[in-house]
Amino acid sequence: MTTVVIVGAGPTGLTLACGLARQGVAVRVIEKAPTFHTSSRGKTLNLRSLEVLADLGLGERLAAAGRTHLPFRKYFAGEFVNETEPFAGARPTATTPYAASLWLPQTRVERLLREQLAEYGVEVELATELVDFRQDGAGVEVHLADGRRIAAEYLVACDGGRSTVRKLLGIPFVGDGDPEPMMVCGDVEVEGLDPGAWHQWFGPQGVFMLCPFEGSRRWQLQASPETDADGRTVAPSLESFQRLAALHTGRADLRLTNATWLSTWRVNVRVAERYREGRVLLAGDCAHVHPTAGGLGMNTGIQDAWNLAWKLGYVVRGLAAAALLDTYQEERLPIAAWTLDVTTAGMTAVTDGIGTPGVGVEAGRVADLTGLSLGYRWSRIAIDHLAGPLRAGDRAPDAPCTGPDGEPARLFDRFAGDHFTLLGFGPGARPALAGLPDHVRPVPLDDPDGAARQAYGITGDALVLVRPDNHVALTAPATAREDVLAYLTALNADE
Repeated sequence: MTTVVIVGAGPTGLTLACGLARQGVAVRVIEKAPTFHTSSRGKTLNLRSLEVLADLGLGERLAAAGRTHLPFRKYFAGEFVNETEPFAGARPTATTPYAASLWLPQTRVERLLREQLAEYGVEVELATELVDFRQDGAGVEVHLADGRRIAAEYLVACDGGRSTVRKLLGIPFVGDGDPEPMMVCGDVEVEGLDPGAWHQWFGPQGVFMLCPFEGSRRWQLQASPETDADGRTVAPSLESFQRLAALHTGRADLRLTNATWLSTWRVNVRVAERYREGRVLLAGDCAHVHPTAGGLGMNTGIQDAWNLAWKLGYVVRGLAAAALLDTYQEERLPIAAWTLDVTTAGMTAVTDGIGTPGVGVEAGRVADLTGLSLGYRWSRIAIDHLAGPLRAGDRAPDAPCTGPDGEPARLFDRFAGDHFTLLGFGPGARPALAGLPDHVRPVPLDDPDGAARQAYGITGDALVLVRPDNHVALTAPATAREDVLAYLTALNADE
C-alpha cells in the first residue's frame, strides 16, 4: 500500500515528496494537468527556502540556475527615476550561508525538485485527477477520475487555492477577495530592453513591470489591467501587452513577442480554518493565499512542506505518534496569519505609492524577506531548560564545526538528513552524546574560536537538540541527558 498520496506537483508537493522519499516513505505524487506547466509564476527563493532545498541536495543546482542580485530599475510616467537593489553588498556569514534571495522562475524550481525526486525512484503521475476520497482510522482511499483507486495511510493536499481536497473536506477558507483583476501577467520575449535589471514603470495610469530570467529569453510581465471604453478589463493577450508597454513606457522601440501564460491575478487573502482532518492534511496555497508583496508565496509553501515532511515521515515510520501531526498546524498556521498580514500591508503600500515618483515594489517590502527569523517558540514541542537569546523553536544557525573524521565542516553539513542532531557544547556534555537512538546524531563541539557558542548564545557546557527541519527542539544543561531522552520519548506518546 502507498503510504502517502500527495495531490499537486508544485513546489509544495514536490518538496514534501522529496522529504518523505528521502526517509524511505512510499509516496505517490498525482497531478491532474496533462503536462508540466512552463510558466514562470513565482520567481524568488528566500534565504530560508535556499537552506531547505540545499538540505535536500539541490544547493549547487539551484545556484547554477538562478541569479542572486537583480537591480530594480524604476521609472515614473516613462522617465527613469532611480535604481536600487535589495541585497546590495550582502555577504554570507558564519550563521547564514546564503546572502541574497535567488531569482529564478518557479518552473525551474519544480524541474529541479522533480529531478531530485526521481533519484528516489518517484515520478510525478500526470493526468491523474483526484475526484473524491474516503478515510477512516486505518487509512485513506483516493478515488481518481479514471475510476482507479489508491489506498494510502495519509493524503496531503497541495492542490492550490481552489483545492478539490479542501472543498471535499468542507474546511472553510476564511477571508476575502476582490472579484476584479488587479493585475495581468504573462511570460514574453522582449526586444530593446537591458536584461540586467527588473524594470518597473509606475505612474498615474498604473504599473507595468518586466522581470528578466537568467539564461533565458523569457521575461515575466506584470501590469495593471487594460480596460475598454466601458471600464471592463480587457483579456490579456500579446496585443494588449504591447499596448500597455507603449502606454506606460512611452517607448515605440520596445517590442514584445511570443507571449505565454496569459493570466489575470485577483487579490485573495484567505486561510484554511484547519490544516488537518484525520488522515488528510493541507499545505501551501491549498491552506493559505495572500498578496504577492514580498514574494512569499512559493517560499511559504516550501516551508510548510519542510515542517510537515519530517513529522509525517516520523509518524509512518513509527518514530512518533500521530499526535505529532497536530503540531504542524500549531506551528504553521500562525506563520500563515503573519504572512497574510504583512503581504496585505505591503500590497497596500505599493498600490498607494503608484502615483509617487520613485516608488516601486520595494514599497511592499515585508518585515522579513529572508524567512530566517520565523520560528515556533509557542510550539508544544519547543522546550527550554536554559535561558539565552536563542530559544527552542528558533531556526538553528549554521556555524563552523568539526566533521566526523576531524575535518573542518559546518553545522548545516551535520544537520543534513532526516535525523535529530544533539549538539554537545564543551567537555561536560560528552557523556550525554553516547548511546543515543539511531535517529539522533551526536555532534561534540569543542569550538575553540567560540563561533558556535556565539551563534547559539551558549556560555557554558550545554546540550542543544535540533529537529530534522533544523529548528531548535530543546535546550538543556550538559548533564541533562534524561531531558533529551524524555523529549524523544514524548514524541511517541499519543495525547
